[in-house]
Amino acid sequence: MAAGLLLQYVVVALAVALSAGYVAKRQWPGLVRRLRIACAVPLLREGQAAWVQEVGRWIAPPVPGSDGEGCGGCGGCGPTPPDH
Repeated sequence: MAAGLLLQYVVVALAVALSAGYVAKRQWPGLVRRLRIACAVPLLREGQAAWVQEVGRWIAPPVPGSDGEGCGGCGGCGPTPPDH
């Protein structure tokens, strides 16, 4: 019975962590980006193992404009409407 209770606690903790992460990303995107950068930079330094650098690349936020869709912000930088 203890293993089942432990599994239940793990599932609930995972759900709470994912929910908190989603809310943080939606409410404070700049803060989340800075935290991701702060966590990724030490992992990407020269001399780290290859797998550690891969984890750092996975944690690092995408570079603005690298996806071909502008800066990833408001979406207001699209084509300008024609003049009438």
